Amino acid sequence: MGKSVADRVKKVTAAVLKVDESSIRDSSRFVEDLGAASIQSIELVAAYEEEFGIEMDQDEALAVKTVGDAVRFIEKVIAEQGGR
Repeated sequence: MGKSVADRVKKVTAAVLKVDESSIRDSSRFVEDLGAASIQSIELVAAYEEEFGIEMDQDEALAVKTVGDAVRFIEKVIAEQGGR
């Protein structure tokens, strides 16, 4: 079985934001805790779409504040769109 959605979200987040994957928690906030600038938030959305083979509503995606919320949001979109 492949990695969980949460593991994959953390891997992509670490790569885009250039932070240590082990420092990322479900409660980590993208801007306040992980230092995401607005341009990186857009890059994250694109990276998640590529990783999971989905299309996310950008406004909804950018409203997500924590890693755990991102995992739940992506799981919902995968269920709706049949991503991977």
